[in-house]
Amino acid sequence: MKKNLVWSLFYYILSAFGISLTIKAFIGVSSFNSLNVTLSTFSSIKVGTITTMINLSFFVLCILLDKKRTLSSYLTMLVTVLLFGTVINLFVYGLLAPMTVSAYLPRVFLFSIGTLIGGYGTGRALGLGTLKFPIEQFCLLLAEKTKRTFSFYRYSIDIVCIALSLLLSVVYQLPIAVREGTIISLFLLSFMISFAKDLPTPLVFRPKKRLEN
Repeated sequence: MKKNLVWSLFYYILSAFGISLTIKAFIGVSSFNSLNVTLSTFSSIKVGTITTMINLSFFVLCILLDKKRTLSSYLTMLVTVLLFGTVINLFVYGLLAPMTVSAYLPRVFLFSIGTLIGGYGTGRALGLGTLKFPIEQFCLLLAEKTKRTFSFYRYSIDIVCIALSLLLSVVYQLPIAVREGTIISLFLLSFMISFAKDLPTPLVFRPKKRLEN
C-alpha cells in the first residue's frame, strides 16, 4: 500500500510536469487546461493555483455525491490536489521559467512530448488505483447515479471548459488557449492515458499472498 502511494504521487508529479511542458510550448493546451490558462491570464493568478481551485470545486462536489466516502480517501485526495497545483507552479514559474522555444516545429514537438508524459503519469496513477483525480471521480459518481456514461460526463466537462475559455478570450480580448495543441491533445492524451492505465501492474505493486501451510 505504501509503495503504491509513493509511486502514485510520483506519477501525479510526472503528470504535472507534462502539463507544464505543454503550457511552455505556447501552442494551446488540453481542453481542461485551456480554461485554467485563460483564467490565469485573466486574473493574474498562477495557473497551478487556478488548477487547484477548480480541482477543489470538484473535490467538494465529490464529497457531496459520494455516500460511501471515507475520511482517509478524501484526505489523501485533498493532499494530492494541493500538491498537483503546487508542482505545476514550481515547474512553470520556477524550473522551466528560463526555457523558451521560438521555432514552431520544436514547440509542437515539446507539446507532444509533454502530452505523452502527462498522459502516461495520469494513466499509471489511475491504473494503480491508490489516488483519485477529482474530476474523474466526479464523473464516475454521476455515472453511477444516472443513466449517462462516465465518458459522456467527462467529455461534457471538456466541452464546457473549451466554451468558457473561448468566451473569456473573446469578451476580454485574451490570448486564445484553444489552439492546435488542444486538437493534438484530443488524440494523444486519451491514447496515452488508456495505454498507460492498461499496462500490467508490476509485481512490486501487487499485494503479497500469504503462504498456506
